[in-house]
Amino acid sequence: MSQVDLYLDAAERTNTRRSYASAIRHFEIEWRGLLPATIDSIARYLATHAESLSLNTLKHRLAALSRWHQEHGFPDPTKAAKIRQVLKGIRAMHPAQEKRAKPLELDILQQTCDWLVQATAAAVVRGDAGSALRHTRDRALALLGFWRGFRSDELASLCIEFIEIKPGEGMTCYLPRSKGDRQLEGRKFSCPALSRLCPVEAVEDWLALSKLKEGPLFRKIDRWGHLSETGLLPGSIIPMLRQFLAQAGIADAEAFSSHSLRRGFAQWAGSSGWDIRELMTYVGWRDIKAAMRYLDGIDVGLKARFEQGLDRALPAPAKPMPQLPAIPEVAQTIIEVSIQLSSFNGSRRKEASALRDMLDTGLARFQAQQVDSDRGLYQLSVPTPSADILDDHLYALLDELHRIADAKECFLEAVCRDPSSGKHWD
Repeated sequence: MSQVDLYLDAAERTNTRRSYASAIRHFEIEWRGLLPATIDSIARYLATHAESLSLNTLKHRLAALSRWHQEHGFPDPTKAAKIRQVLKGIRAMHPAQEKRAKPLELDILQQTCDWLVQATAAAVVRGDAGSALRHTRDRALALLGFWRGFRSDELASLCIEFIEIKPGEGMTCYLPRSKGDRQLEGRKFSCPALSRLCPVEAVEDWLALSKLKEGPLFRKIDRWGHLSETGLLPGSIIPMLRQFLAQAGIADAEAFSSHSLRRGFAQWAGSSGWDIRELMTYVGWRDIKAAMRYLDGIDVGLKARFEQGLDRALPAPAKPMPQLPAIPEVAQTIIEVSIQLSSFNGSRRKEASALRDMLDTGLARFQAQQVDSDRGLYQLSVPTPSADILDDHLYALLDELHRIADAKECFLEAVCRDPSSGKHWD
């Protein structure tokens, strides 16, 4: 990729590129349309899918087709008067009310966070580090998403390096790029510390428990309590939200989505006396530059409005939340594993594919680091509460590696070794 292509690629969001590519595939492959397209073929394409696709989806497909024609130097058929008339006819014949996410109201947020705190405490008592981390992360995600009105892509994009916390006062989050930031100027979002359901305290708890210092704020956690190096995908937040809402006993948890946090906050702010212009500025729906100037620091008046709305909706806490005990440290054993692969038919591609699957699944759980590429030697960090559990972990890992090798039609020689004791597993 040339330097010019690199900058062109960075100028557009990954989600936009992916969705436009999907739209072009739908037109060319599924509908079997020809590119460059004619005005008549675009009109037929819209008519074919008028009943099965929403108007917004059809407009998105048109935007992708328009971009393709412009980039390849062809006249843009999507701008023709006939196409506008077809869209108008579709709107008239297939009226549809816009589907909106169910707002997550404040009492639901309270119930959910109460359950998450109790579940965290219970996980700490039984030494379940993975569950404790997961519940603490979910509480921080729910509270920050609600009080800042964040979308799922914004929550997934938050990085610790761009978060500034002033305990007891508030926090500031900076996003270098987001959906509405067309000029890629970056946005700064501020949120005050609150007396109840405090997002600042929740994020502090999450950072303290996870011991994260940099990188994505919200990450996947496996059942052994290992944190992923990469951030959550925006699409993973909806099922995660629904899962912990259901666990907290919230009815119709499947009706909520990540956008429910944003809608819930807007509904709460409106009922708490916020002026519509204040709300638009805080959330950033219109004039984003004015919003950024307004939110550069923690606003005392803003905090007062938060507290006023909290007082109306929730009673004052009877007593401070007890401090959670620290999760006991689980011993880790450094294990070396050697992996030698050879495909049934000598295909190097299958060998590479098998090794990639092994690294992405079984080995990733134990934070595998390559030690010697020539010998296929990796170093693992394996939780070891007891010798029996260490055996279980390693034999399960070897079984998984052999299943992957068989699926990829490869022979596998794999041996795990404890360098400190010399013990082997194969």
